[in-house]
Amino acid sequence: MSPTYDVAVIGGGIVGAAVARLLGGTACSTVLIEGRADVGDGTSKANTAILHTGFDATPGTLESGLVARGYHLLGDYAAATGIPVERTGALLVAWTREQLDALPGLRAKAERNGYTACELIDTSQVYHQVPALGPGALGGLTVPGESIICTWTTNLALATDAVNRGVTLLRGHRVTGVRADGGTTWLTTTAGDVGARWVVNAAGLGADIVDGLFGYHRFTVTPRRGELLVFDKLARPMAPRIVLPVPSKAGKGVLISPTIYGNVMLGPTAEDLDDRTATGTTAEGFAFLRAKGMELMPALLREEVTAAYAGLRAAIDRDDYLIDVDDDRRYVLIGGIRSTGLSAGMAIAEHVGGLLAAHLDLTERDGLPAPPRMPNLGEAGPRPYQDAAAIAADPEYGRIVCFCERVTRGEIRDAYASVIPPADLAGLRRRTRAMNGRCQGFFCGAEVSARVAHGGPR
Repeated sequence: MSPTYDVAVIGGGIVGAAVARLLGGTACSTVLIEGRADVGDGTSKANTAILHTGFDATPGTLESGLVARGYHLLGDYAAATGIPVERTGALLVAWTREQLDALPGLRAKAERNGYTACELIDTSQVYHQVPALGPGALGGLTVPGESIICTWTTNLALATDAVNRGVTLLRGHRVTGVRADGGTTWLTTTAGDVGARWVVNAAGLGADIVDGLFGYHRFTVTPRRGELLVFDKLARPMAPRIVLPVPSKAGKGVLISPTIYGNVMLGPTAEDLDDRTATGTTAEGFAFLRAKGMELMPALLREEVTAAYAGLRAAIDRDDYLIDVDDDRRYVLIGGIRSTGLSAGMAIAEHVGGLLAAHLDLTERDGLPAPPRMPNLGEAGPRPYQDAAAIAADPEYGRIVCFCERVTRGEIRDAYASVIPPADLAGLRRRTRAMNGRCQGFFCGAEVSARVAHGGPR
């Protein structure tokens, strides 16, 4: 007989994992259903990995409140779990008189969002903060609270925490149908039926499709492709903080950001598509980003590009999150969660919990397990290959497999022994950084692939 639960959460990205984690802390039986082979393998894996303060959100929107709240929730959770975060701060740079004139308004907007730390600075201060910027900057606006974070570890931590709290994780279960049977909603998936009293739709790029299965036609997801270039670690000193464009009617534009892995990132593009699987990079995107990079930081373009990738954002035809509850169908929609969902994810879960509390007992259980302590993928803290005590206790942490990223056999072994082990090479990369370096697996690819084929260490 197919299993039934109190709540089924569809979508194992950051938002779905955060909701499942929250529900897992209650008496509700919960299942987290992911259509792909791994959690975090959709929109959540390929964003700009910035922990946003919410300074530039539209004041008064649901998004603005949830991003601001989520910024603090995720910051605290990162400290508890070891998710890498670097408090780099950000700088909006004005290159035209129009952009310079817009900066005071952006500071006022930040203050309306409750963020009061922004400061206007002049040209000399701009170049003092980021000396490698190209010529022509007229002024800037500081956002000291903006930070960089590991989106991969964030997603995995939330999902691991959920499973540790008793949530059932089903991977490879793409939802294809919905039918009601009395007090149970049956979800038809590619790997069998799953029943639940309540269903939470956090399906990201597929949220409108799942919404349609419940009889709604209220929004359409437009896949918005964002291509990015990743520069070699030697470029990192050029980007001590996030360099943001002054937003315009055409969008937020292209940024330059350090990454927690020690690289520098340039992007993203913004291209609306029909294909929800089009995550390939393009020659046009590469050329566009190089041209923008030459304007923003010419010296950066003299460094090597070690990777190019693209992610799809779930854009919808409104300027705010779409979160709604259908009491009769016992169904919650979480739609239109753009890249800010990384920062807002835990607050979205909290908000959804408030909606469900009128129908379910969401009292937190006693004796919950401590949050998981995640492996450190960031360069700001010590990695296993640098930890003499760890190597003395377990020599596998001193045996490097991927020399570009300094990934050890011990880390690969640990990934396969973890609560949610990788299902494929991409999953292993997100858990360890293996094959993510400048040679993109040319040196270590054979050994890493062999370990994947054998399901872990040999």
